[in-house]
Amino acid sequence: MKLTNCTSEITDEQLTHIHKQVSQTETPSVTQLFKVLADPTRVKIAQALTIEDELCVCDVAAVTETSVATASHHLRTLKQHGLTKTRKHGKNSYYSLDDHHVVQLIQVAVEHQHEQEALS
Repeated sequence: MKLTNCTSEITDEQLTHIHKQVSQTETPSVTQLFKVLADPTRVKIAQALTIEDELCVCDVAAVTETSVATASHHLRTLKQHGLTKTRKHGKNSYYSLDDHHVVQLIQVAVEHQHEQEALS
């Protein structure tokens, strides 16, 4: 499996193991996750939902400095891709991140960015 001119110390067995693991991952789904989060407003929303467990649309609009319609659109996109969930209470819908994996993903990304800024 190793390329002819490759001089790394990785063995064919290691490459085969890595290839098998990577091949078993649904990379289009993972790619779609990052595409959804590639929007600054959606990242702000996700980060806000790591700070406060639940927010309604008007709270999200205030935090992101957008209109309620824009906030609603972004929340709908996040929900369609399984990143958020909703809870109805009266006339209001409250949004939260779908599970701890999404929370961790956002927290790690924000922490990484803060570290990069500190190095600059």
